[in-house]
Amino acid sequence: MEITRANIWYVLTHKSFLLLLLIINVFGTIYGYYWYGWQLAITKPIFLIFVPDSPTASLFFCFVLFAWIIGKRWPLMEVLALVTLVKYGLWADVMNIWTLIETGSIGWQGWMLVGSHFAMAVQGILYIGKYTFSYWHIAVAAVWTLHNDVIDYVFGQMPMYRDLANYTSYIGYFTFWLSIACIFLAVFAIRWRKYLPN
Repeated sequence: MEITRANIWYVLTHKSFLLLLLIINVFGTIYGYYWYGWQLAITKPIFLIFVPDSPTASLFFCFVLFAWIIGKRWPLMEVLALVTLVKYGLWADVMNIWTLIETGSIGWQGWMLVGSHFAMAVQGILYIGKYTFSYWHIAVAAVWTLHNDVIDYVFGQMPMYRDLANYTSYIGYFTFWLSIACIFLAVFAIRWRKYLPN
C-alpha cells in the first residue's frame, strides 16, 4: 500500500490505534503520578492538583482519546491536552538536558523521560487536524496554564530538579514564555486545521 498523508491519517485516527494510544497514555499517566509520589507526600492538599504537571497533561489526553473512541468530542479537554502536552513535554526535555549539562549524566531513567516527554509533545501536535476547540476553550486553557505557573513559581510547587535548584528564577521565566508559546500554538491550530485532515 502506498504511503500517503491520507493513509497515515487513517491509521492515526483508526479506533484500534486510538485504543492502543489510550492504553499507553493510561500507563504513562499512572507512572507519572507514581513518579511524583514523594513530592505529593510533602505537598499541602490545596496544591496537590497543580504539582504533577506531566501526568495531568497525559490524563487530559486520555479523556480526549476516550471521547474520540466512543465517537464524541470534548473540546475543552482537547485544548488542555494540546497546550499541556507540548508545554510539559518540551519543558521536561529541556530540564533533563540542562541537568545533563550540569552533572554530565542523567542515567537511563533520565533518557527514558526525555523520550517519553518528547513523545508527549509530538502526539499533541499530531492531532491538530482533529481538534474542535474554539477561542473560548483556549481562554480557559490559558487561565489554567498560567495559573499553574503562578502556583509553581510563586508558591514554590514546581517539579523538583535538585541539580537545577540554583536556576529556579530562570526556569520560571522560561516556563512562562513556554506557556505563552503553547497557548499561541492552540490559537494557530484553529487557523491551520482547515488545511489538515480531520
